[in-house]
Amino acid sequence: MYSLGILDGKIYLDKQWIKGNLYIKEGRVAAISEACLEAEEEYDAAGRFVLPGFIDPHVHFALNTGKYTSADDFHSGSVSAAFGGVTTFIDFLDPVKSAEELEQAFKKRRLLSRDSVIDYGFHATLSQPEEEPRKIIEKIESLGIPSVKFFTTYASSNRNTPDEYLQAMMGVSAETSTLLLIHAENDGIIREDKRIRICEHERARPAISEISEVIKLAEMTKYNNALVYIVHVSCGTTVKRLAEGYGDILNKNLFVESCPHYFTFNAAVLEEENGCLYTMTPPLRSEQERKLLIQNIENIAAIGTDHCPFNKNEKEAEFTADIPMGIGGIEHSFSIMYSLFGDRIIDKFTKNVAVLHGLFPRKGSLLPGSDADVVVFDPKEEWKVRGHSSNCDYDVYEGLTLKGKVYTTISRGHFVIKDGKFIGGSGEYLNRRQDKKGTIGN
Repeated sequence: MYSLGILDGKIYLDKQWIKGNLYIKEGRVAAISEACLEAEEEYDAAGRFVLPGFIDPHVHFALNTGKYTSADDFHSGSVSAAFGGVTTFIDFLDPVKSAEELEQAFKKRRLLSRDSVIDYGFHATLSQPEEEPRKIIEKIESLGIPSVKFFTTYASSNRNTPDEYLQAMMGVSAETSTLLLIHAENDGIIREDKRIRICEHERARPAISEISEVIKLAEMTKYNNALVYIVHVSCGTTVKRLAEGYGDILNKNLFVESCPHYFTFNAAVLEEENGCLYTMTPPLRSEQERKLLIQNIENIAAIGTDHCPFNKNEKEAEFTADIPMGIGGIEHSFSIMYSLFGDRIIDKFTKNVAVLHGLFPRKGSLLPGSDADVVVFDPKEEWKVRGHSSNCDYDVYEGLTLKGKVYTTISRGHFVIKDGKFIGGSGEYLNRRQDKKGTIGN
């Protein structure tokens, strides 16, 4: 007998829709059938989509900046995520310089994450690394981490990685299939000082700083045959230039992630009275760049939220140097993007992310044998954002009208959210491996 049957829904399976029933046993998808099979519990999904659980590859829970800590810890952040249909997230270890420090950072993060209600993994993060790439890769692989993040900016706070080291790391990436995540801004173009006002934030970190750096990294990726993933791309021009000049490696060796806020807002909000609440890095861009980003959605492989909210009193300052950068939104991310793009956004929250980040076929699909991470989603319901489950005391998406709503979230066969109510959950750490199974779909 099956433990749970999700009945009469429209099931998404590898770009196809199947009308029928999905059955779960021992935490895994066990069968998809038009027949009614015996199950201990049944859930009616009539008229709704049955989707793979969403994977957010980019969050910052309990991020300590020195002066501030992000509003959501692993419990509150994961609850908010589950309300948005997210069943798996990938956070980041604190930046380190050596393999020994990586082990310490991993243990620290594991302690913080034990209250997560959904499954999770980590990316390693390097900051001005002092150890040769191969030792770093050996260490992160032993921790079940096949990805490592670098910054090409933030020289002022000693977080940047020089091109010489990135070049060496790309050579190792080509051999080991380690995914290199890069925060890409040209540090020489950026203006960083203590007197930049909120309304100047976008001009101080202009679009060309991202565009020029990503093009340089594309050349390096191609030359080294490396695996590179550009995080939180903010400019439509960046994606357009990659498609025009690097179509032979785009979505093969070079991958682009973007975030819902860059599709929703433009830099004009920074001129408003509450502009401080919309500050993140990279900053929001012009309306032209926002529209161009929408037009180039097919060349974006994955959507991550960069969820990192801080409370109002921490954001309310005159100069950007005094403001912790980041906003929330994990709870609304899929509905925001579904409102814009419909069904073609699904893989960018599910299979693409699972393949890129070493989680496929366990995650990102409803194929029999995969984890029973399931979202029941009503694609027709129009609703207005009113409230959220994050610990943050404001929501930049408040009042936004969306089409498509998450009703139920199931993690490994257990209800975490059921018909809009939090039931509970216990997340597991995911030991990820790059096995190159599956393909990226646009």
